[in-house]
Amino acid sequence: MSEQKTPIRSVCVYCGSQPGRDPSFMDAGRTFGRALAESNLRLVYGGGTKGIMGAVAAGVLSAGGHVTGIIPEFLVDMEATRHSLGQLNELIITKDMHERKHAMFERSDAFVTLPGGIGTLEEIVEIMTWGQLGRHTKPMVFANVNDFWKPMLELVDHMSASGFIHTAHLVRPLVIDRIEDIVPAIEARWAETGAPEGDPETISRL
Repeated sequence: MSEQKTPIRSVCVYCGSQPGRDPSFMDAGRTFGRALAESNLRLVYGGGTKGIMGAVAAGVLSAGGHVTGIIPEFLVDMEATRHSLGQLNELIITKDMHERKHAMFERSDAFVTLPGGIGTLEEIVEIMTWGQLGRHTKPMVFANVNDFWKPMLELVDHMSASGFIHTAHLVRPLVIDRIEDIVPAIEARWAETGAPEGDPETISRL
């Protein structure tokens, strides 16, 4: 008897709290948000209502989808407005960044990274690290809008070629240029791996 795999339910999105200089970044955020809602996938994200973060959430809400925002108290007035936060379906305010990241991980079945800055990069690299350590096999995607992530991906290839990534098969991020292709790719990867959660006790110590 074949093992029954649960359907993918929610996607975590990492992205910038600023709009960036290329208008296609904001367009990508709104487009991906709508794609999530149209596929009945919940959005889990950092709670910001400005920049690309706000565009993704607005895209989901405009298409009737569900949004869970997770934000530490000290960022509420920096990355959002309290009025806008009230429009989310679910709002979780954490005491610090560490608690926020774990809450996002626990509520997400896959991770998608749109353009962003140092915080965005740090978040997806941590998820890649957990994958490399065998703590999860949830799908990970770089939405490579206008080759935004090309320098970072070249660095990862350089580290691997230099002998510092010995378990690259455990990372396996998807690199996707077209926003419309992301949800089908996530669903295909989920079906392939079954995406077990990993060991919660180990993850809580990372």
